[in-house]
Amino acid sequence: MSPRERFVPANGLRHHVVEWGEPDAPTVLLAHGFLDLAWSFRDVAQRLAERGFRCVAWDWRGHGESEHIGAGGYYHFADYVLDLEELFPQLVPAGERAHLVGHSMGGSAVTMFAAARSDRLHTLALLEGLGPPDQPLAKAPEKIALWLHSVAKARSKAPRTFTLGEAAERMRRQNPALDEELGAFLAEKGTVAAPDGQRAWAFDPLHRTPSPNVFRADVFTEYLRAITVPTLVVAGEKGYRLGDEEARLGALRDPSFVEIPAVGHMMHWEAPAVLADALADHFAR
Repeated sequence: MSPRERFVPANGLRHHVVEWGEPDAPTVLLAHGFLDLAWSFRDVAQRLAERGFRCVAWDWRGHGESEHIGAGGYYHFADYVLDLEELFPQLVPAGERAHLVGHSMGGSAVTMFAAARSDRLHTLALLEGLGPPDQPLAKAPEKIALWLHSVAKARSKAPRTFTLGEAAERMRRQNPALDEELGAFLAEKGTVAAPDGQRAWAFDPLHRTPSPNVFRADVFTEYLRAITVPTLVVAGEKGYRLGDEEARLGALRDPSFVEIPAVGHMMHWEAPAVLADALADHFAR
């Protein structure tokens, strides 16, 4: 079955949604990461759909084809959680629970959601999504200063433009294991037409600015501790390491862990079949 696209309003913004699989199959929600998009899960979703799941991915606010925020706004993690709160009843049949999967930034956002809404879930899976590294409180003034500078710069700078081929090449430089066909596909889906006839990234340039907030692992750990459903944590052998993964994993009530050999942070690009198998096994718990 071909993927289906639609737009769904949530929290004041129009969100782009892509679905794979039979409409009445068990629902898997797929939350992408930073500067990524829903189509990034294409190869994983297709495999899960073949195994009897209905996969639903969406572009977070300011990503892909979802709307950007208005003038004077910014992107905070609590906004993503509220977006998902309002998307959920439109993506999951009434009275049913879902399997929720989040990659990287998406993993952090769905962790916060799951901490408050475990009763709506069958399972949770975090793909290198245990949050960013801990940051000392003493960094708070420095972070605010950097944020002010970077937001002003982002708002005054014209977006860079390029050809589709250049976009795909840039993605492959950052992710050498990215398949050429998938890279070309994501370059097309992740860019928009620019006034000069070339392409520009679809995501809001404000996403490139650093957060004004200090990330506190002790706070994030409390979200993990509140999750009551079975939770799979997936890491790439060549992916990111936080230094305190064991403590965060240990905060989960019902955790399991899988490391995929020879892949990096973008495991859903590099090893979709292995990842789909791990997820399907987890959903069967």
